Amino acid sequence: MAAAHISFSFPVQLQLHLVSPLTRNGGRRGCRPNGLFCPSPAMCRGTRPVPHALSNNFDFQEGLITSVQALLRQHPKSSRGMMTTVDHLRRLCLDHYFYDEIKIIVDSCLDYIDSNDLLDATLSLRLMREAGYHISADKVLQKFANSNGDFKHAHSEDIRGLMSLHDMSHLNMGEASLYKAKEFSGKHLRSAIKHLEPNLARYVRQSLDHPYHVSLMQYKARHHMTYLHSLPTTNTAIEKLALEEFKLNKLFHQMELQEVKRWWMDLGVAQEIPAARDQIMKWYMWPMTVLQGLSFSRYRIEITKIISFVYIVDDIFDLVATQEELSLLNDSIKMWDLAAADSLPSYMISCYKNLYTVTNDIAYMATKEHGRNPINHLKKAWATLFDGFMVEKKWLASNQVPTSEDYLRNGIITSGAPLVFLHLFFMLGHDLTEDSDHIHRVISCPAKIMRLWDDMGSAKDEVQEGLDGSYREFYMRENPNADAEEHILQMIAGEWEELNRECLLRTRSSLSCSFLGALLNSARMVGVMYSYDDEQRLPVLEDYTRMLLL
Repeated sequence: MAAAHISFSFPVQLQLHLVSPLTRNGGRRGCRPNGLFCPSPAMCRGTRPVPHALSNNFDFQEGLITSVQALLRQHPKSSRGMMTTVDHLRRLCLDHYFYDEIKIIVDSCLDYIDSNDLLDATLSLRLMREAGYHISADKVLQKFANSNGDFKHAHSEDIRGLMSLHDMSHLNMGEASLYKAKEFSGKHLRSAIKHLEPNLARYVRQSLDHPYHVSLMQYKARHHMTYLHSLPTTNTAIEKLALEEFKLNKLFHQMELQEVKRWWMDLGVAQEIPAARDQIMKWYMWPMTVLQGLSFSRYRIEITKIISFVYIVDDIFDLVATQEELSLLNDSIKMWDLAAADSLPSYMISCYKNLYTVTNDIAYMATKEHGRNPINHLKKAWATLFDGFMVEKKWLASNQVPTSEDYLRNGIITSGAPLVFLHLFFMLGHDLTEDSDHIHRVISCPAKIMRLWDDMGSAKDEVQEGLDGSYREFYMRENPNADAEEHILQMIAGEWEELNRECLLRTRSSLSCSFLGALLNSARMVGVMYSYDDEQRLPVLEDYTRMLLL
């Protein structure tokens, strides 16, 4: 069965709207890390009429964009007020509309980088770091510390300065001052909450629970909007634009979800393999979050299919197939030929054929859009994933206990994240002809964060039984007296620092802003997907789903 594709027919006016200012350079170096890459107009062709609500809201939204542009252009660029406005636009996920205006304002942040005011210095530092400036946090923050390098007690009651310091601390690239900034700001903000007025207290608590930069901006945007409503002065145009953007994205996501649900039902895996997970909405949440922008609609659909197959194959290996059947499946994936399906058990045939078809469809899409056929790389990626699952199966079958290092190396592969990111990598027009080792290392950062977070013990999927072991388990075998959780958290922090260096130091990377943004968003999504409560529920994911999709 050929993979189903989503296709919308956009009015010319709306097609122009989908191309943000950030797409002028194709989303590559020089744009912001959450910039939008614009697929070719072919991505927007189709026969399905665009919903009436989209056309009705378009003119209104364009008017709001013009109003905000006027606001950004009429005030002095070098002012705290303008920096604060840019910060609001970023927190509301609106900055992609105002790239040129924001660039001018951020360029002027140097005027405040040496300020003796904690809020001014840290806000300017963060905005400039997000824009790709390489400015030492240690140098900027030293004026706020004593001779021992500890932050001065005088700043412990500066709530807004502390919040800005806390936000900045999560953009750490290995700087000692930012480790201390996180500890100092977190400690004093937590102790101050009970003394703050209710709206500010809620905002501070939410900021501590879901820190800036390492949390999903789409999720935090709604909380930030609530906080803005509580302020005595507000910017109506910005708030209205945020609401329109939210409604537009929600409508698109609902349409996409319906498309992937139809594809999933037509696939029939739930009937053919009852033991396999049936969580298509949860799987769609990954690309919905990772890949932002209306122009990426089709990409989100196709990536959801790839994620679905990763979960199906994982369940086949863990819960269904015999060792002999798995060997046949592993051989078939290396052959990459529809005729190979004839040697498989009946329940595997449809899965194999559809996996083959969807992957080839994506390779064709990349070839058509960018002129390079990545099918050989994608075949190899699937073979690598299957080999990883085979390794886990052999460990289990032979009662072999791997070292924590061997387990983690293989676990990064079997997380499925490297495979998914490689598909996205080619869909966005990249090629592996240059420095492929570096690209694989970058991709491994969010994959490692995912594996470690999952293995900390909080995530116990309702279908899985923990038969594969975990990094925590194997590490404790080797280090029985160690604090395994603290060790894992330090490893996760290290991966975040490496990811920050890649995504925030623009001169270091030739990867597109869209791809780097996807890596960041996937790391941010991990906490949402794996933060189980005592009842084995995912309260943040449930809240996020209600807010952005239902």
